[in-house]
Amino acid sequence: MDLHDKKIFVMGSGGMVGGAVTSELERRGYRSLIGSRSSELDLRRQDDVEEFFSIEKPQIVIVAAAKVGGILANNTYRAEFIYDNLMIEANAINSSQRSGVEKLIFLGSSCIYPKLCPQPIKEEYLLTGELEPTNEPYALAKIAGIKLCESYYRQYGCNFIAAMPTNLYGPNDNFDLSSSHVIPAMIRKFHEAKVEGADSVDLWGTGKPLREFMYVGDVADAIIFLMENVDAHELYGKGISHINVGTGEDLRIKELANMIRAITGFEGTVHFNPEMPDGTPRKLLDTSRLTNLGWKYSVSLEKGLKDTYEWFLENAAAPTVRGAADYV
Repeated sequence: MDLHDKKIFVMGSGGMVGGAVTSELERRGYRSLIGSRSSELDLRRQDDVEEFFSIEKPQIVIVAAAKVGGILANNTYRAEFIYDNLMIEANAINSSQRSGVEKLIFLGSSCIYPKLCPQPIKEEYLLTGELEPTNEPYALAKIAGIKLCESYYRQYGCNFIAAMPTNLYGPNDNFDLSSSHVIPAMIRKFHEAKVEGADSVDLWGTGKPLREFMYVGDVADAIIFLMENVDAHELYGKGISHINVGTGEDLRIKELANMIRAITGFEGTVHFNPEMPDGTPRKLLDTSRLTNLGWKYSVSLEKGLKDTYEWFLENAAAPTVRGAADYV
């Protein structure tokens, strides 16, 4: 079925993922796109969201809006991370059902899985163990979003599916050191150390944890692939509630730091602080289901990091950058 004339609502179009999805849809000739920013529509307010849906009448919804951040932000603003994300997804999914949306894709996060999970992580491992404490509120909200999609399918037959991307990075990321994820934080730290002529850079943790990273352009491509090719019954009929989206490859944080140090041109030393939290020891997704459906990532980590650093130099290298409190 050709979806190019469908009215598509990308929730969070002002954010890194939503912006990448919107740009890729436009590039592919999709003609009727709706976006939202937190300054225009407060997705936490049920009445506002329901009114928006009743006026705009979207046919496809991509829920890329969320309150996000790194370990520090997740662990500090625990109430906001669970409340904001619960409200955003509940309003989006319920309004989609009430207004007759034909298809919805909800984006979660690989942090939904248990802290000490068998590797690589299969979709079936959801809810089989305790979560990583530092981001438990965010993870619980995303798990609720998965179960909302599944429940609306089972009760109403809604074509709503949940995709769980691995750690994402790329242009339009958040580079605020108080709230950013690991890659943008490292890029900013190494760049500023180089500019200031510093001898060393201090990083959190031991550097030993293993992490998987995906370029935002790849996840946008995966979301559109799911939108065009995969329906809810294909997942729920096989007993799974969501689908993993990742590269299937990981590396140690220490290796990542060395890559970013080289890309930014910082020539000093790197010091890891083992007194600060590492988070989950390893988090590598099993992406075989998505691969078997016909999709695979294309941007290598090295190329993605270089492109992200170039974007940072052009757009975010000034001292003040946007914070992660936005759920655009």
